[in-house]
Amino acid sequence: MKHTLLASLSALALSACAAGPDFVAPAAPTRAAGPFLGAVNPAVSTATADDHWWRLYNDPVLDGLVAQALAANTDIRVAVARLDKARASLRGIRSDRLPQTSLGATGGYGRTPDSQRLPGTAAEGESYDVGLSVSYEVDLAGRVRRNIEAARGDVRAADADADAVRVAVVAATTRAYVDAASSAERLDVAKRIVDLLDKSATLTGKRVEAGRAAKLDLVRITTLRDQRAALVPTIEAERQAALFRLATLTGRTPQDLPPVAAARTTTPRLDQPIPVGDGAALLARRPDVRAAEQRLAAATARIGVATAELYPRITLGGSVGSSSTSISDLFGGGALRFLLGPLISWSFPNQEAARARIAGSQADSRAALAQFDGTVLGALQETETALAAYQGELQRRAALRSARDGAEAAARITRARQREGQIDFLEVLDAERTFADADADLASSDARIAGAQIDLFRSLGGGWQQAPVLAAR
Repeated sequence: MKHTLLASLSALALSACAAGPDFVAPAAPTRAAGPFLGAVNPAVSTATADDHWWRLYNDPVLDGLVAQALAANTDIRVAVARLDKARASLRGIRSDRLPQTSLGATGGYGRTPDSQRLPGTAAEGESYDVGLSVSYEVDLAGRVRRNIEAARGDVRAADADADAVRVAVVAATTRAYVDAASSAERLDVAKRIVDLLDKSATLTGKRVEAGRAAKLDLVRITTLRDQRAALVPTIEAERQAALFRLATLTGRTPQDLPPVAAARTTTPRLDQPIPVGDGAALLARRPDVRAAEQRLAAATARIGVATAELYPRITLGGSVGSSSTSISDLFGGGALRFLLGPLISWSFPNQEAARARIAGSQADSRAALAQFDGTVLGALQETETALAAYQGELQRRAALRSARDGAEAAARITRARQREGQIDFLEVLDAERTFADADADLASSDARIAGAQIDLFRSLGGGWQQAPVLAAR
């Protein structure tokens, strides 16, 4: 056993390697690095994705709201606090590389039983003791180093998690602002439709009075007008809800949201293709992919922490102190004591518990690898889905625009033909209803396009790579 111990110590000292496997960054699927399938859309480009994508809308109010959300959002504050906690844990684990010291001092008055008292000493009296202990773990098996690696991976993962929260908050803030603006635009369209139907109802009423139209015609146009008017308070409530979300995202109460946030009444639109880059850039930029990779690194390092338990743990220690029955004699030469020597602890030969912990750590590492692979696939799927949805909505809007223009022309023609007595009122009513639906659908499509753009921007990751990365030590 003695020879086995010496051989193990010698091998570790000569190799100077930490136990367990070294982390190697996993490779993404080869074809994942290429262009996106949805990049054939003329509304997107393969240029490098913009880090601060919300500025593409050229809206200073939106820029200000995003800056306020990044500074005051409560979810971001929680994520930053978790990052600070991970950093504090890393500092504590790093301290294991340094000598551990403890200083103690006691003093008291007591009585010693006669059976335990030395001859010539008093039964009662004062006693004082002071001591300093120092210990240092010789990290031959790399337990401390691997533990630091694991903690560093935890910090980097928490850092990436904070970036992911920032991406989500920016997207949510932009969406709330866009929803409020698009609701205002839809509200304007709804009111214009009601005004148009009001005019039609007035004209029909005059025709009824002149005996040129039936009372039923007026009832029908009035009913359509009331149906469209009923949508107005619903859209207004949606607008208010978006503004309330915007207030919360920027760290405000609804009452404290500045009026400028609600001033925009048209849906923000882009005047240039969206730069999306390619798959390789996406995976390097997405915070969730970076977080999954760092969690895999931490799990790999913890295999080394568990493996180090198979080897002896050597701690060099020493203590110095003094005991006396009086403070004046406490630091005298006769009262001084000291102790120097190593402490060797080793669970041997029964190492089944240590090997079980190694197996558990290896299973955690495999799970972390699977999570990384799933995150990569999810990032690609989310981006391709967002690209397809954006392209589909653009095509849908083009069709709706054509339909709206046709419906407007048809309504105008039918009104003119009715005034000339060429058609009955049912045709006019049907044309008015078709035009109202087409106009409302077009306004809703504009809002859906803006939402699809935000979904695409969010899937691209937001470009939060300016956060400093911990240097390896």
